[in-house]
Amino acid sequence: MSEKTIREPVMGLTFEKVWAMFQETDRKMQEMALQTDRKMQETDRIVQETALQMRETDRKISKLGSKLGDLIEEMIFPNIMEKFNHLGYAFGRAATNVRYRDARGEYIAEVDILLENGDVVLAVEVKTTLTNNDVRDHLVRMEKLRSYADEHQDKRKLLGAAAGAIASEEVKSFAIKSGFFVLEQSGDTIRISVPKDFKPREW
Repeated sequence: MSEKTIREPVMGLTFEKVWAMFQETDRKMQEMALQTDRKMQETDRIVQETALQMRETDRKISKLGSKLGDLIEEMIFPNIMEKFNHLGYAFGRAATNVRYRDARGEYIAEVDILLENGDVVLAVEVKTTLTNNDVRDHLVRMEKLRSYADEHQDKRKLLGAAAGAIASEEVKSFAIKSGFFVLEQSGDTIRISVPKDFKPREW
């Protein structure tokens, strides 16, 4: 009697099996999409929180910088008129944070410290850390002040000065070459850098 091999019948794919496979695949895809969406939402939340923290940090830094700038002005202001008067300018008036408006009432310039007499007006830019860009900005400011003065029939000479608690030799040299006096902290007071043969620029 010969040995017989008994085989299980091979079952083909039925519509129900194929449909079940599609449903399972669709379920997995929906789960993956949901997970991806959750991750994107979490990433977006982290980005928004980071941006908020950066804005808050920028605000604090700006506020701190403003306070430091005010402190520098307070250190310079009490002695500045006396220092320049020793150079022969005889300034009789001094003011801080002087704003200039055009004919439409819009601000065109602000001067940190302004010294005046009958012949000369001196505009001082004060920074915690003085940079070349600050000097360039002050050059532009001086041009605006000259235009403003001409429009108001003010023929007095305009001079400029730049002050900083921190200023590199390069920046100080650039400011002097631009025709500005340079004010530096010296202990509890200030000193004016007046190199030999220095002639301040007049606007």
